[in-house]
Amino acid sequence: MKQIVASAEGTRAVAAELAAGLVPGAVIALTGDLGSGKTEFVKGLVAGLGSPTQVTSPTFTLVHEYRDGRLPLFHMDFYRLKTEQELELIGFDDYLAEPGICAIEWANRFPGRVPVDALWVDILITENGKRMISW
Repeated sequence: MKQIVASAEGTRAVAAELAAGLVPGAVIALTGDLGSGKTEFVKGLVAGLGSPTQVTSPTFTLVHEYRDGRLPLFHMDFYRLKTEQELELIGFDDYLAEPGICAIEWANRFPGRVPVDALWVDILITENGKRMISW
C-alpha cells in the first residue's frame, strides 16, 4: 500500500486508520530519513488507539509507553543505539512479549531483531515536500 500526504495531519490520519485494525502483539517497524514523519505517524497510532496522551519522540529516553488507549503502545527509537546488545538494556524482548503494540522508529538499524511478521512502514519525503507512506 502507498499513500501520499501533504501534511503532518495527513500522516497522523493514515496511522490512525491503520491503528483501528491493530491487534495485541502487532509490531510497526518505521523507517525514513530524519524529519520524514515517523513520530507523527506514531502520534496517529496512539490517537487511533483512543489515547489522549501527547506523544513525543523517545530519541533520548529510547522508549515511551502509552497505556491509556484500546491497547498499550510502546514507542521505541533505535536511532541512538549503537549495538544490538543495547536492545537488552531497554527491555526490547519484554516489550515484544507484552499484549500491546510496539512502534519502532529506525527499526532498520537492527532488522534482524524485528519480528518477521512486523509491518514495515517507510516514510519518504518527496521532491515537493509531501510524504509517501508505504507499507
